[in-house]
Amino acid sequence: MTYTFPGRWIGAGAMILGPLLLLVGTLLRWPFHYFFPQQLAAVAEQPALMTAAHTSVIAGTVLLAPAVIALANRIGSTRPVLAAWAAALVLVGLFERTFHAGVDQAAHGLVRRQGAEFATDLVGQSYQDLHLFSFLSFTIPFGWLVLAFAAYRSRVLGPVRATALAAMCLLPLGVLKGTEITSVIAVAGLCAAFLPTGLRQALDGPRPSRKSVLLTLTTIPALGALAYVSTLG
Repeated sequence: MTYTFPGRWIGAGAMILGPLLLLVGTLLRWPFHYFFPQQLAAVAEQPALMTAAHTSVIAGTVLLAPAVIALANRIGSTRPVLAAWAAALVLVGLFERTFHAGVDQAAHGLVRRQGAEFATDLVGQSYQDLHLFSFLSFTIPFGWLVLAFAAYRSRVLGPVRATALAAMCLLPLGVLKGTEITSVIAVAGLCAAFLPTGLRQALDGPRPSRKSVLLTLTTIPALGALAYVSTLG
């Protein structure tokens, strides 16, 4: 039997949890204007809420990587070239969003330590600075359009869910971006495209063996311990 990453369970879990976490984070930021001065002011006024929103968004973004790879594997069985290009473009876009999230985290830290006014001034001065991902921003919206087209052409997704997936091109990009109506439309479309596919993948096939379940249950505490140790460095 040939194994293909991320496999049935990781792929299904990522397709379900990734969009849901992204939706939670998007809705948590809904009360605040989407541009960075208002986002930084919100960090000062509602630190717990904005931390939860930021954490949900970045966790969902990271989980979308194995979800996209799992979808590309299915597309690749009939449309390998389209699958390769679509996955590559979307993954680069997800890497860029992760980079943006790191900048967001640093700006949030400035708000907590130096105040929103100082952080806003510094971000405003450096907002247009060039870096590698400045030249790759097109992958963020364009990748989802290619992936949606590939999923439709391979018949992995029907026209309605492929169109819903294509709506992810509407999700605003850049650092310290909040929620607009297009954000909700984009993430809702992602949920409509990915959740049924993830659920079907989880339910299709045999149940996990007892050995696999026990191995997973014993691994979770070890991962939790490693996560804690990681915060000490």
